[in-house]
Amino acid sequence: MHNMQNNPKTGRGPETTGATIHQAFQYDIFANLLGTGVNRLNSRMIVEMAQIKPGDRVLDVGCGTGSLTLTAKNYAGPTGSAYGIDASPEMIDVARKKAQRTGMEAVFEVRLIEQTGYPEATFDVVISRLVIHHLPDDLKRKAFAEILRVLKPGGHIFVADFKPPDNPFLAHAALALVGHRMMQADVGIIPAMLKETGFIEVSSGPTRSAFLGFVSGKKPAAQEEILNTTKKSCKI
Repeated sequence: MHNMQNNPKTGRGPETTGATIHQAFQYDIFANLLGTGVNRLNSRMIVEMAQIKPGDRVLDVGCGTGSLTLTAKNYAGPTGSAYGIDASPEMIDVARKKAQRTGMEAVFEVRLIEQTGYPEATFDVVISRLVIHHLPDDLKRKAFAEILRVLKPGGHIFVADFKPPDNPFLAHAALALVGHRMMQADVGIIPAMLKETGFIEVSSGPTRSAFLGFVSGKKPAAQEEILNTTKKSCKI
């Protein structure tokens, strides 16, 4: 599989309308302070909530410096695989070095969430942490359609994204930490988008992190797709 060409306007990764973070070193330091490193508490929580099991083929979209991807690989085991994609070449470079340093095998590539380039029905699970809020709404929809395409029938998506805390003290602290724009992020709009895209069994709720909510959904299996199509036809 080949990496996408760099953005001709900047020379730094493929062109996208979503936000792309290039400060990989600083990002990694901040992420470790928040406990999101390889096999750290937050990464393990997300992988466990996503129900990644031995033998799964996992895709981490917007993988950053690869900590969640490598944690997923740890849970998928030697019979499974983990792929991490990001629009930032700097992030992918750090992720590859991290994989070499930890001795864990994962594939990291510069690719776009809305145009991954992977064949249809490739992955059992697609995960995402603190990525979707960076995308404008039209790009969110394109991303979810692409994720649905690359998931195997019966496979599922698990999104963990920023949720402004209800606790006033934590909300004030979060505002100082992430700023007003981030506090406007709304993980609550994702379930409807997943349903519109074609995901079923969509659910959402809190995580053990005060700052993260989750949304999950399943790609219909072949029989479920036939049933859904039949139901839609009956309504016409």
